[in-house]
Amino acid sequence: MDFESRLLPELRPILTQFPGFQLEGNLKLSRSYLSSSPIEGSAHVRTTNRMIPSAAGEVRVKVYEPSQRTGTDANLPAMLWIHGGGYVLGNPDMDDALCERFVSAANCVVVSVDYRLAPEHPYPAAIDDCYTSLTWMADEAESLGIDLDRIAIAGASGGGGLTAALALMARDKGGPALIFQMPLYPMIDDRSVTASSYEITADNATWHRTNNVEAWNMYLGKRTEDSEISPYAVPSRAESLAGLPPTYTCIGQLDLFRDETIEYVARLAQEGVDVEFHMYPGAFHSFEMMVPQAEVSLRASQSYIDAMARALNS
Repeated sequence: MDFESRLLPELRPILTQFPGFQLEGNLKLSRSYLSSSPIEGSAHVRTTNRMIPSAAGEVRVKVYEPSQRTGTDANLPAMLWIHGGGYVLGNPDMDDALCERFVSAANCVVVSVDYRLAPEHPYPAAIDDCYTSLTWMADEAESLGIDLDRIAIAGASGGGGLTAALALMARDKGGPALIFQMPLYPMIDDRSVTASSYEITADNATWHRTNNVEAWNMYLGKRTEDSEISPYAVPSRAESLAGLPPTYTCIGQLDLFRDETIEYVARLAQEGVDVEFHMYPGAFHSFEMMVPQAEVSLRASQSYIDAMARALNS
């Protein structure tokens, strides 16, 4: 059976309209697909843009918080959100609505990082920006009104890969302490040797093998077979996943990241990390973002929003 015939009927129509990303041929055009107009923000969430100091000068973060907070409110739990885009596409603005949902569901503060993209800024630029943002959250806990004992990280796709890498980095550097990580359908293995990495080749797939190989090349830069690749770049290469925080992840069955995600989940469980995992038959990469009103999308997004709310408020 081909890719499209295996899709859930409610998800099929979008792929007849989606032109497909063209990373090698026209990266600028592909980036334009993920540009978004500002949404009409929720009256219950206040959003501010901040420029924070970094090794590269400054990095932009967007801070989302309940709009009715007062100076006497107790400190709230907090989450760092890392947008998707295969390390080469995307921006925080495209996830405004999702970040607002997290704020409302978990009564938390969300910080979303505008990390530098490859190929203009290959590894380690993106993970450095993410770690800088995480440490800034911890350092500014008092001014942000956040509880240092309740900090989580999350992201999707390439942002899921950065989430997994950031959890490793925070573990190895001794902090900031994390109570939860949520790398959704994460891009975590550059080797592209799993069965699922060969399954998705259709040009109009939201992420297919050609783009995946090209994105990794852009992110990792020139390397040879003998090049040593850091697990902070490719989390699946980590020797151990022990000591990571409790984890939630999900994947569509028709996602080329399916098998590397399943392997990651199995390794977490084997190394004593609590992990919750969901796989959605007939669903493609980033399905709940692409077709948000589909029944399976509503179910998937509500599941991970609820998981974050439980983790931050338990």
